[in-house]
Amino acid sequence: MFKSLHPNIRIRIYTSFMSRMIGSMIFPFMAVYFVREMNATIAGVLMMINVIIQFLASLYGGHLADRIGRKRMMVLGEAAKMIAFIGMVLANMPGFTSAIITFAMLMVISVASGMIMPAQEAMLIDVSTQETRAYMYAINYWANNLAMMIGLTIGGWLFQDYMFQLLIGLAVMSLATLAVTAGFIQETYTVSSMSGEKNNLGLKSLFASYRSVSKDTAFLLFVLGGIAILSLEFQRSNYLTVRMEKDISEMGLSLFGFSFSIDGLRLVSLLTVENTLLIVLFTGVVTKLIKGHNERLVMYAGFILFGAGFIIMAVSNNPFILAAAVLILSVGELMYVPTRQSMLADMVDDTRRGTYMAFHGFVFQFGKLIGAGGIIMGEAVGKYGMGLSYIVLTLLGILFCEMARRQRQVSIMPTSTKEKELI
Repeated sequence: MFKSLHPNIRIRIYTSFMSRMIGSMIFPFMAVYFVREMNATIAGVLMMINVIIQFLASLYGGHLADRIGRKRMMVLGEAAKMIAFIGMVLANMPGFTSAIITFAMLMVISVASGMIMPAQEAMLIDVSTQETRAYMYAINYWANNLAMMIGLTIGGWLFQDYMFQLLIGLAVMSLATLAVTAGFIQETYTVSSMSGEKNNLGLKSLFASYRSVSKDTAFLLFVLGGIAILSLEFQRSNYLTVRMEKDISEMGLSLFGFSFSIDGLRLVSLLTVENTLLIVLFTGVVTKLIKGHNERLVMYAGFILFGAGFIIMAVSNNPFILAAAVLILSVGELMYVPTRQSMLADMVDDTRRGTYMAFHGFVFQFGKLIGAGGIIMGEAVGKYGMGLSYIVLTLLGILFCEMARRQRQVSIMPTSTKEKELI
């Protein structure tokens, strides 16, 4: 079935896999680099600025993707990234290191990535069908997780001593990605010169575009549902990590004849590896099992399993129960991610896909915010209170998504049909 996907989809999966794999050897460890070259406070501030800049760039990038086309945005973004990667190489040569130049190049990369993402997401929707989207997103999700697992594993061993060589590899891969994108990706959206849209590139047009999206009630409800579910995901690196580090003391375990000691932080690391491995190994299996079933029901079942796993993680200290919880939430994740992405594609306005996909970025930003707030909330309500809050978030995710679906159905229903429904 993979060969039946549009060439744009297959090319983007290949290039994203390679870029993400090499990028995962470097970017997750950049905070360590800045702490080493500056200090922890400055490093934290710089990384926060980086996230904000990338998000703001994605908002403008989504607007431009609907004004000048998907491919042009992707080529411009990839070219900027390649130049920035070369700059990072030059700023970290043997005998010369500049953290300031490195951060400046990182900012350029964040802006370029923010500009690329909405265009890429819109392009994937442009060239896929309702029948192939769940499969496309499942394969893309699998490839991204496999790339990150390989990249993080290699980067953890090589980053400290071979950062310069890794940056060279990333620059070469960026050049290859640019060449492939410019040479083989097909434009999927052309703005008519008669519409005047090509000239509407300023802030006034930007605000008008997002103002219209903000009036789409169904889409806003769907975004709220996504925020509720993604808030659970970001608990893993916030409250749950803090809780396990505090509540789980070092203990001895015996597994398959091997004895070893483990504490809370090591357990968090192992559970993260388990989740990634399950995603990589069982994406194909779960995708086949859910194929042909009602996507909406599969998504809601995935939400429930995902939430149930996090609820167990909020209250249990038993390593084996926690491992079972990760298994449960991983199955839920495999069920809801592709189906929710497919439902998202049906929610957006076909004429403004770039803008809609950029606006959807609020899901991740607010999810991160609520995830970080879980640390403060956990201190106030304790682990059982947090478990209860996870139940609420799961139910809100289902409620908002169902309200969004019904609202969208009403908005597209012919007037005569609405009158019959009212009668």
